[in-house]
Amino acid sequence: MSSLIEIRNLRVCFGIIEAVRGISLRLEEGEVLGLVGESGSGKSVTALAVLGLLGPTAQTGGEILWRSGANGARVDLLKQPASALRRLRGREMTMIFQEPMTALNPVMTIGRQVAECAEAHASGWTRREAKRKAIAALEAVAIPDAARRYGDYPHQFSGGQRQRILIAMALINRPRLLIADEPTTALDVTVQAQVLELLRDLQRQHGLAMLFISHDLAVVGKVASRVAVMRRGEILETGASQQLLTHPEHVYTKSLLAAVPTLRSDRNQPLARVNGAAAGAT
Repeated sequence: MSSLIEIRNLRVCFGIIEAVRGISLRLEEGEVLGLVGESGSGKSVTALAVLGLLGPTAQTGGEILWRSGANGARVDLLKQPASALRRLRGREMTMIFQEPMTALNPVMTIGRQVAECAEAHASGWTRREAKRKAIAALEAVAIPDAARRYGDYPHQFSGGQRQRILIAMALINRPRLLIADEPTTALDVTVQAQVLELLRDLQRQHGLAMLFISHDLAVVGKVASRVAVMRRGEILETGASQQLLTHPEHVYTKSLLAAVPTLRSDRNQPLARVNGAAAGAT
């Protein structure tokens, strides 16, 4: 069976800056793929290219092949018109952005923001039907007393609850692909664990394919079945999660793992430095 989405030799340039340099990735139905790398490595640019949200200044090359749900035919997302991509976004593929404090509209109730996601991608929904669906989505992500809090504003929720609201917005239309871009970065460790557990449960429950983007190898190891390591716009290493995290092959992956502090780390010694070798080194 062909992949749900396959990226082939993707290149993204902004003027003379080459942000993504010919990467290739694939994601199967129901699979969780972790994309790991330091800030500026091209992870989020790759995700935005999949969704067609790069903007007019970006120049792209290669292919992003998406398997259509209607007949199984594969279409190249980089060649689709904006109208076709709008029909896909929010319905078949969606994204959780990394900053829950700013991703929600502060002057709009959270209930209406979730309901609008349903109304935008389903014809014939009445406002009452959309509200009922929104409340069910909020309950699914464990927002307490969702029906009563439907009319509350974002500032009335904690950071963890706001991230749950973003997850509800992303999943309300039961997409086939979920892109989670650093979904726990702004959260403390306890809330981070809760959100990761929620994402795992929802992914398994609905059979979602998920591209989980992070700079944190430990976080990705808890969620993803496969991991791709990215640096300077290139994929350096890809493999099964546990194998890659315990027996990495690339020197950069090894240095990333060595730089993570543990309970066994010597507090009198500085943390290991991430290897600065060229991306192609092994």
